[in-house]
Amino acid sequence: MSIRGIIIKSFAMLSLVALTASYTWYLFFSGVVIKWYTAVGMFVAIFCSLFISFKHSAAKYLLPIYALAKGFFLGGISAIAHQRFPNLPFQAIVVTITTFFVMLFLYQTKMIRVTRQFRAIIISATTTIFLFYFIGWILWFLKIDVPLLWGTSWYAIGFNVVAAIVASFSLLLDFYYIDHQVGRYSKDREWLATWGLLITLIWLYVEVLRLMKKLAIRF
Repeated sequence: MSIRGIIIKSFAMLSLVALTASYTWYLFFSGVVIKWYTAVGMFVAIFCSLFISFKHSAAKYLLPIYALAKGFFLGGISAIAHQRFPNLPFQAIVVTITTFFVMLFLYQTKMIRVTRQFRAIIISATTTIFLFYFIGWILWFLKIDVPLLWGTSWYAIGFNVVAAIVASFSLLLDFYYIDHQVGRYSKDREWLATWGLLITLIWLYVEVLRLMKKLAIRF
């Protein structure tokens, strides 16, 4: 397992995400209804992630499928955001990339130390946030509104800010995992590390995009 291998796999998977995201973007602005592309992409990605969580060895087989499926989802929500607020997705990408390198700098310089207590706090916060989203999605399908998640109130914006901060700090956990796995485990573990990093990056992008969209609506 090596840093070089993880970087190559990360770029390859991000390329697959960009491929289907661009295709969905093209369909949307060609007048095609992309609701099912977005929804199916999201559910396929969730299924792949759950399967990988329980069977780590499946990461190298399911990660490309996850990346392609996630691209459909991201392309859909990004195209919709761009239609209403031009260039907003591109700004969110810049913020995501900048945050990634800032957190990498903070980790490398040890300005933030990833202790056991720190990991426990971030994992607990992440689990709580995803539980909120899971319940929110179920209620949304039942046509029950959840203003805290989908609204534009200051409470909803505050929730998005917290989620974006937790997503940012989750990158430190990915760096820590990679740092302590490189050179100690087999080459196949690179797929698992890439999967974790990809999930966090995509989550961060989605939170940043949603936050910027809500702020744009408010102001």
